[in-house]
Amino acid sequence: MAAPISFISTLPSLLAWPPQPSFPLLPHKRTNGSFVCHQSMDESQISSGGCLIKRRDLVGCFGAAMTVEVISSSGPFTERAMAADLIQRRQRSEFQSKVKETLFTALKGYPELLPSILTLALNDAMTYDKATKSGGPNGSIRLRSEIGRPENSGLSPAMDLLVEAKKEIDSYSKGGPISFSDLIQYAAQAAVKKTFLDSAIRKCGGNEEKGRLLYSAYGSNGQWGLFDRQFGRSDSENPDPEGRIPQWGKATVQEMKNKFSAIGFGPRQLAVMSAFLGPDQLATEKLLASDPQVLPWVDKYQRSRETVSQTDYEVDLITTLTKLSSLGQEINYEAYTYPVQKLDFGKLKL
Repeated sequence: MAAPISFISTLPSLLAWPPQPSFPLLPHKRTNGSFVCHQSMDESQISSGGCLIKRRDLVGCFGAAMTVEVISSSGPFTERAMAADLIQRRQRSEFQSKVKETLFTALKGYPELLPSILTLALNDAMTYDKATKSGGPNGSIRLRSEIGRPENSGLSPAMDLLVEAKKEIDSYSKGGPISFSDLIQYAAQAAVKKTFLDSAIRKCGGNEEKGRLLYSAYGSNGQWGLFDRQFGRSDSENPDPEGRIPQWGKATVQEMKNKFSAIGFGPRQLAVMSAFLGPDQLATEKLLASDPQVLPWVDKYQRSRETVSQTDYEVDLITTLTKLSSLGQEINYEAYTYPVQKLDFGKLKL
């Protein structure tokens, strides 16, 4: 019987509007700057020479007309706003791509730190408290008083690696330094992607070219869209309250379940995040399998990792990490953008 496959063991050492009316409407027509909402009626809808139009239909028609009218009359202002938004999106996208590349390269040189990177991201996010809406992935784990807690024991080397990566990222950033909260979560993404890629290479007999092709064709890269939009977290300058994170290596399954339940997760998410709960994923899964509620999910993801694409495992892990990394955070969608220098065409010599 083949040895069970773990996440870590794959290393080489996620209205139609307006509402439809109760009768069919013909397309709106514009006449002399106004809109006319035409209606198709049958005899049952005509009474005393009048049209029985429901108020919601009239409002819907009027709303659609007003929307088109506002857009059509906004002119250059709308065009400038759309252009500015597109520029900011491009700036953020280009910066994010470079951040991912930097982090992937940094982690590639220290594969032994990948489990710690995952736990670092988990522990930074797991401080979230639903009742007070406090804590969460806010980068506070970087602070000495928090990283020195028992539950974060052994994570300092991973944090040190990210501090060095941050220096490089900030050196080429045109829109200000990257927040530690973004840095930590995107480092976890890089660690996950690297392990998925390593798994594909291993399944191709160690052939890196074939492994990359396999991951491109059957991997989960397309599932990261929502995670990537959560880019622009703000750092906390104060440590999160103590006692919110268990020591994963000493915790019972029930204690783990209680913690996951406190942030809105269940046995399924606990099982799929097993690689984040310490350096020995197989030992963690063996412990989790002792609980009848978690056991079916442990088995499910073990079977999935043994397949070529391991789709169920990858998709569920990305989905859970995406939710975890956004707990209680307000995203600044203008973060890392910067003014574009305008060209003075009057100074051009023709």
